[in-house]
Amino acid sequence: MLTRISDTLGKVPLIKQIAVGLVIGILIAVCFPAAIPAVKIFGDLFVKALKGIAPILVFFLVMNAMSQKKDDSSGSMKPIIMLYVAGTFLASLVGVTISFLFPTTLQLQVAPDTKLAPPSGIVQVLHNLILSVVDNPVNALLSANYIGILAWAIIFGIAFRTCAGEHMKSCLGDTAKAVTKVVTWVIRFAPLGIMGLVADSVGTAGVSALVGYVHLLAALIGSYCLVFFVMNPLIVFYKLRCNPYPLVWTTIRESGVYAFFTRSSAANIPVNLSLCKRLGLNPDTYTISIPLGATINMAGAAITISVLALAAANTLHVAVDLPTALLLCIVSTVGACGASGVAGGSLLLIPVACASFGIGNDIAMQVVGVGFIVSVLEDASETALNSSSDVLFTATAEFAERRKNGTLRPEDMVPQKA
Repeated sequence: MLTRISDTLGKVPLIKQIAVGLVIGILIAVCFPAAIPAVKIFGDLFVKALKGIAPILVFFLVMNAMSQKKDDSSGSMKPIIMLYVAGTFLASLVGVTISFLFPTTLQLQVAPDTKLAPPSGIVQVLHNLILSVVDNPVNALLSANYIGILAWAIIFGIAFRTCAGEHMKSCLGDTAKAVTKVVTWVIRFAPLGIMGLVADSVGTAGVSALVGYVHLLAALIGSYCLVFFVMNPLIVFYKLRCNPYPLVWTTIRESGVYAFFTRSSAANIPVNLSLCKRLGLNPDTYTISIPLGATINMAGAAITISVLALAAANTLHVAVDLPTALLLCIVSTVGACGASGVAGGSLLLIPVACASFGIGNDIAMQVVGVGFIVSVLEDASETALNSSSDVLFTATAEFAERRKNGTLRPEDMVPQKA
């Protein structure tokens, strides 16, 4: 009986199973709130398992990719990194534009949290980011420092490529495959995990706490949606010269949905790697670009930083001219790229942006407090945009190269079934 049920579930697409889990989670939160603590454990276990396996997966995949890397594939990361930076900058521009068109003000009555320690400026953000490269490799794995993990995996991979024999390289490949297999087992529990996460979010947060911040949320989520459905497709169209929406919808459906509910770019790395594999992308490229994107491709963070900083400026009646707005876009872009190196993520980069307007730290930290209040929806949407863009730009860069070579087919933009 159990085998028959397992076989039946195996024939149902995972995304449909997740949709069922989502509906059940909402029903539990609304109709059986007493069951939320029991169901919540499934969500906690799912996210914890993904976060736990992701650093090991990235380390072995990147190390294996570098040890097997062919010399003629060098330089393949440059177009992806350029797309990451351009996408983040244009997203901050979208956030600034929305803030000018629909000015937002805040009720700055949130007491500053003295436990939070924002960086003193962009220089400190970049300093922390650079130092994370040379972190102890064991500590990098334990603390999920992906910049450090990437750096050491690349170094070890190059060393293995230079010194190791074919047998050792084969062992590395087998280890990478084994870790990938473990990840597929974890992802099969996504429907239960999503059920627990949704039940907990709806049951404990609800929407009542967000009513006072509807305008701010509308500006943030509206900016995310513009990037999702307008800006990113325009970038893809510019590179591929074909209808971008099949690829855009694929990344939103099969990456963004996971990221929305897990609210963790790190936890979504295994999901993105699996999607890249089913899109037929080059593993030598995506095993590096996906974890790198989870660290520096932060379009959603750039929007959050710019919108909240301008909301603070509007509240204090600070006049913001065009050059200052452009400076804010640059600050938001650089800050967003380094957000993962700062405890608290994008919200703690808000004081850096506020400093561009001469706004003091006390006021800026109150804005950070507002950010935490709306983070129930804001953080989920931001992570969905960040994570899905990693796959989108990785695929776009490779498909653009195929287009130049005349080998790109429309069916390439549709992933194979899991």
